[in-house]
Amino acid sequence: MLDFQIVSEEPNEVVVARDDDIYPAVVFVPVPEPKTIKNRLHIDLAPDDRDAEVARLLELGAHRVDIGQGPDVSWPVLADPEGNEFCVLSTRDGGL
Repeated sequence: MLDFQIVSEEPNEVVVARDDDIYPAVVFVPVPEPKTIKNRLHIDLAPDDRDAEVARLLELGAHRVDIGQGPDVSWPVLADPEGNEFCVLSTRDGGL
């Protein structure tokens, strides 16, 4: 989703980054329990073109979810194929 690549992969840890020399990186570790409540970490994406990014993420396997957001919420809430929710915020100038 972020155009990162896997830079390290161990049995219990996967590290993704732009490449081996460009950080920050994101480290993923498994947990044995299935998801039962709200995510402990919530990710908000701030793309330079929200509509295009939402379309791309849906094509990658994300789906729209309702996590109780009210009608005043202007951003879509999506979940990855495993059910982890994230928001796609409004288009930002220069991606900021």
